[in-house]
Amino acid sequence: MRRLELPPALANGSFSVLAADAAGISRKRTRARDLITVSRGVRIPAGSSAQGAAALRAYCQLDDFTVLCHFTAARIWRVGLPLWADSDWRIHLARPRGGSIPKRANAAGHRLALRPGDVVMLDGVRVTSPERTFLDLAAVLPLDDLVAAGDSLVSGHGPEFPSPRDPLSSIDALNRMLFQHPGARNIRRAREALGLVRVGADSPPETHLRLAVVRGGLPEPELNCVVWGPGGAPELWPDAAYPAFGVSLQYDGVHHGGPGQHQRDIHRARTTDRLGWVEVRVSKDDLTGERPAAVARVRRALLSRGWTPT
Repeated sequence: MRRLELPPALANGSFSVLAADAAGISRKRTRARDLITVSRGVRIPAGSSAQGAAALRAYCQLDDFTVLCHFTAARIWRVGLPLWADSDWRIHLARPRGGSIPKRANAAGHRLALRPGDVVMLDGVRVTSPERTFLDLAAVLPLDDLVAAGDSLVSGHGPEFPSPRDPLSSIDALNRMLFQHPGARNIRRAREALGLVRVGADSPPETHLRLAVVRGGLPEPELNCVVWGPGGAPELWPDAAYPAFGVSLQYDGVHHGGPGQHQRDIHRARTTDRLGWVEVRVSKDDLTGERPAAVARVRRALLSRGWTPT
């Protein structure tokens, strides 16, 4: 006998048995072999390619209160996380204060003091807002990693960039969130981190590069810098830059070893030289240790272009 096809609302991602009941799907159908039981009362179609909110939808269908939070919310919002945090694939679930802590297999339960606006709906899933997610991350991330998370939330690029993007949040919105939760856990760390958040960093390493050069006594580099060619068109988009001295900073991550990237890097270096700029390329190893090598390299470049330490 042919199995009853699931409606799109259930077939596209995870779903709860309660949601199946509401859709008129029998309990016998929810026990069929083409469905995987990932937790009590939670099913997902075998071979499902659902990601993000769709893959976790069932956990918000179990009651009217449970919300995705912390690292889980951060991944849904595509927040820049350190590798150790990004490898925590537990599902972080929260209920409002006064309720019980969610307890499920492969889940980390939390109780949160949630105010209006702290929770939003995304693709049919309750998730902490980008601003509330930043606040909650303050309890689990070190300062620099929290700054990187904040940078990723406010990062945006205008139409003059090859890949324009709108920010998920703003520094003002993050400030309002912290103001509304003065007694939140690690609120001091959140405030300190927010004071260091800037618009324009696309990845955690770019944030760590900026923080390293500033702590090394160098001027703070400019983000979202566009270098215009003699014909009036944008030709160069450094990760960070010192326009007054014609120095660009470029972080070379893992993707720079990919097919075609080497040629693109060569083209960028030639364009940098043609426009009269100096490029400082930085790798992961240049950002390690108490005295990151990147700082000395950036210092030499600035001195070569007429910068005078104050």
